[in-house]
Amino acid sequence: MRRFHYAYVVVAVTFLALLATSSVRGAPGVLIRPLEAEFGWDRASISAAVALSILTFGAGGIWAGSAAQRFGPRLVASLGVALVATGLAAVLTLGALWQLFLYWGVVVGLGTGAAGSVIGATIAHSWFRTHRGLIIGILGAANSMGQLLLIPAMAALTVLVGWRGAVVLLVAVSLGVLVPVVLFLRDRPADVGQRPYGEDAVVSVADRAADVRGTPLRVAIRSRDFWLLAGSFFICGYTSNGLIGTHLIPHAVDHGFTEVTAAGAMALMGAMNLVGSLASGWLTDRFDPRRLLATYYGLRALSLAALPVIFDVRSLYLFAILYGLDWVATVPPTANLVATIFGRASLGTIYGVIFFGHMLGASLAAYAGGFFHDLLGDYHLIFISATLMGFIAVGLVSKIDRRARSGTAAESVAAAAY
Repeated sequence: MRRFHYAYVVVAVTFLALLATSSVRGAPGVLIRPLEAEFGWDRASISAAVALSILTFGAGGIWAGSAAQRFGPRLVASLGVALVATGLAAVLTLGALWQLFLYWGVVVGLGTGAAGSVIGATIAHSWFRTHRGLIIGILGAANSMGQLLLIPAMAALTVLVGWRGAVVLLVAVSLGVLVPVVLFLRDRPADVGQRPYGEDAVVSVADRAADVRGTPLRVAIRSRDFWLLAGSFFICGYTSNGLIGTHLIPHAVDHGFTEVTAAGAMALMGAMNLVGSLASGWLTDRFDPRRLLATYYGLRALSLAALPVIFDVRSLYLFAILYGLDWVATVPPTANLVATIFGRASLGTIYGVIFFGHMLGASLAAYAGGFFHDLLGDYHLIFISATLMGFIAVGLVSKIDRRARSGTAAESVAAAAY
């Protein structure tokens, strides 16, 4: 009988951690208007706090990538979830704008970054020799489940008992997830006396070499492919977390939809994102990641172009379906390219830095959305800018070295380190 592999437990626990942190990242869309109403803060100021949180989210990802390689993902993920719970509890005591910047902008941001997708990519490449793209897709789907399960619940609680009820829900979820992370997450297969999933008793010399091959960050940043990946991921953040994750619900309410309807669209987007993430992971194991990314960014740009003219529920839900299919679909092919070009041993560090570029873009869009909404009265200009940037991303990923798929480019970059 085939022995049970502990990798299944690791994936399940990591999935729960990412589900919790992703639901926290989606909360600003529910909270912006209630905070405006209670405290009288303008949308640009609240968006600036959200932008800071996204920025520290990215900084937490950089630390998580390097710390996971040094101390293991278990400690890093545990600290991240604990920080999230602490910051959320502090948010319940809000009374001044500076507190929103500190509690949400710094504490929650760092926590979600530490227990975010960088840890997921590191675990996928540590625990699995096969199906890595699919595993990253599964872990990416945790973001979708967070939206699908918790954002509608947060919206309903906000309507029924106020925004603090929604935050209490997030505190409870974070504390509930912390327990299995501490008890069951393990750093590497050797900790439980196993090999990576899919590894046969005899592993080729090439595979062994790929496991230990890495590229120093100082060398990676001199590579054109590094900046193409970082630039495209910057645009990914601008057109996803920062813009849609923060401002879709307020935009929909401005267009006459109720908060519950808008949250329902986010939930539908999450359901489609679940499908898209899994499909993208499967496709990444089989097809050129560069072509996948070009397709995803092009489709995203087209869907964003329609947002300013959507005023009916059917069109809003159609947008949620089309956009949702490729929200997180970019993660598996991007992580795959980083591992292939720069080596699996440096995935955590280099992907963490590229992920920070993602959060820089998201931070810019989160603030710019609120700023231009206050200036112009709507989000139309920012949606147009996101459409143009999506097409720019298509051009960037198309220029990534064609040899990246086979690993030849990776070897040439790594060789430059010596």
